[in-house]
Amino acid sequence: MQVNPYLFFNGQCEEAFKFYERSLGGKLDAMLTFVGSPSEGEVPPEWGHKIMHAHLTLGNWTLMGSDCPPGQYEAPKGFSVSLQLNDLAETERIFHTLAEGGTIQMPLQETFWVVRFGMLVDRFGTPWMINCDQAA
Repeated sequence: MQVNPYLFFNGQCEEAFKFYERSLGGKLDAMLTFVGSPSEGEVPPEWGHKIMHAHLTLGNWTLMGSDCPPGQYEAPKGFSVSLQLNDLAETERIFHTLAEGGTIQMPLQETFWVVRFGMLVDRFGTPWMINCDQAA
């Protein structure tokens, strides 16, 4: 069994997933729009080129997402996407990149359980927890 986060956006899914691909070093495997899909009629014409499904592979896990139809988006709450790393420099790079234009909830710092831990909400509204178990 594999559990993968599925994120919803208010029209910024394409921008967010291209940002995540660059920031996290993953591979964007799919970016499907509503136009030409069975769901095309469920969104207004001006929403047709928004993302119906995005799929980003990051090592052994997957991040997926889509744009919600207009009026259906709700800001994420009650969860965080948690990244576990073991390279201190990469942890710091990812944290600060994801934090650009977002809100840091807990600065990246040493804790009693890991070398570095921090929390943020990125500029797309996605909450993240970043952990570094040990320095490489």
